[in-house]
Amino acid sequence: MISPDRFRKIRHMLLHRQPDLTVVMDNVNKAHNLSAIIRSCDAVGIGALHAVSYRKSIYTEQDAAAGASKWTALHLYHDIETVYKKLSEQKMQILVASNKAGSTDFRSIDYTVPTALVVGAEWDGISEAALHGANQTMVIPMSGMVESLNVSVATAIILFEAQRQRQGKGMYETLQMDPECFRKRLFECAYPRLSRELQQEGKGYPELDEEGTIIGEKSW
Repeated sequence: MISPDRFRKIRHMLLHRQPDLTVVMDNVNKAHNLSAIIRSCDAVGIGALHAVSYRKSIYTEQDAAAGASKWTALHLYHDIETVYKKLSEQKMQILVASNKAGSTDFRSIDYTVPTALVVGAEWDGISEAALHGANQTMVIPMSGMVESLNVSVATAIILFEAQRQRQGKGMYETLQMDPECFRKRLFECAYPRLSRELQQEGKGYPELDEEGTIIGEKSW
């Protein structure tokens, strides 16, 4: 049985999720960067993000972010084109973080519309394929000698600007997630073991009251 306090915390987290805001990691393979980016995503209400890797290492290194990924789904791909096709079908603007000439200051972009932020690998940066398929490139202005920030730091800076804009429009004050998806995800987060058992048995999830107590059964 889940405690009422923990249930309310999980419910609060899901109520603030932003399903039309996500991150795409283009060949980011270092475990500490994966972990930091996933944590930043969770902090601003991103429930799912994407990772493209040409190496198999990301499939094991993602375990380094297990704490945050319990609440944030990480979808893995072998090519950027597959991700871009999925995002385009969701009508998301695809923004690439890059210091290439002509990139737009990240603060002047509207993040209150469906948005996917694409960030590049630690050493190689953004791939040509990622640049080619994007709607726009953006940059974090630098005043020092360094040309770029650590990928996890840059991601956090941009995401919290997105959060600031969305908060200003009240997007964290109303449920953004589909109501049926919200109820399903709430039960899975509150009762992970039971939800897996019910899935295996082909059964629907029971209803929950305001304190997370199971009060009946209903097939969704």
